[in-house]
Amino acid sequence: MSLRLSTVILPYRRWHEGSRASWERAEELGFHTGYTYDHLSWRSFRDGPWFGAVPTLTAATCVTERMRLGTLVTSPNFRHPVTLAKELISLDDISGGRITLGIGAGGTGFDATALGQEPWTPRERADRFAEFIGMLDRLLTEDSVSYEGDHYAAHEARNIPGCVQQPRLPFAVAATGPRGMRLAARYGQAWVTTGDPKLFENGTPEQSVQALRRQTERLADACAEIGRDVAALDKILLTGFTPDRNRPLESLDAFVDFAGRHAELGFTEIVLHWPIPDSDFAVDEKVFERIATEAAAQLP
Repeated sequence: MSLRLSTVILPYRRWHEGSRASWERAEELGFHTGYTYDHLSWRSFRDGPWFGAVPTLTAATCVTERMRLGTLVTSPNFRHPVTLAKELISLDDISGGRITLGIGAGGTGFDATALGQEPWTPRERADRFAEFIGMLDRLLTEDSVSYEGDHYAAHEARNIPGCVQQPRLPFAVAATGPRGMRLAARYGQAWVTTGDPKLFENGTPEQSVQALRRQTERLADACAEIGRDVAALDKILLTGFTPDRNRPLESLDAFVDFAGRHAELGFTEIVLHWPIPDSDFAVDEKVFERIATEAAAQLP
């Protein structure tokens, strides 16, 4: 399988003041998938404009035709599987079956307390995520679901006619730990990582590659436990959070070298942040577009 390039467009601009143009341009540049973050606010953008992921993706479906679309990633922090399933089925229908759900356990950022709750412990996040993804899998594949769990419940939740993509739209499961890897192996059509967060500040690119190799090995072990071929899962790297930071986007050659090293680890998709001036994702737009249009010819 050839390495695919995708992009993530943060929802920080009004639709008619630049956001729409970015989604249209992403398709023109040939990106495989256009993702967006599913947060209520995020880090340095917290005190500025920030829009919802599902309405943004719905609008994006109306100005694109070929590019896949999705979240990177949705979490249980402020979502409930019953209402999320209804939105996803609707979004998959509007897009003509082009939606991928990036999904993870979530963290301790602003989303974790926006609804007035105390932040969950790592164990509780993992427990909730396991129940959340299992219930969502049922809601997207069954016409009617009743369920009573430790954290979520449903009573005759109807989801007719289901997804355009069958048996349901694909899950791209973000995971690094053993429990998350097992969920990716069981429910995922893809696995997502940003690398090892412990290496971001003081690690080296070489250490990051080794950490990612260990992650892919753990994913393979999780798949082997249930008799699944790890090759059946796409492996997605969301860039910008490894020690390289934005250096791979400084030139076409730098990116081809970066992408080649990660393709050797088994990654099938690399996601680049759409350029945002005066932010952690500030890169030369001309270089970014050259990477989008020319790198594929030089990649494995």
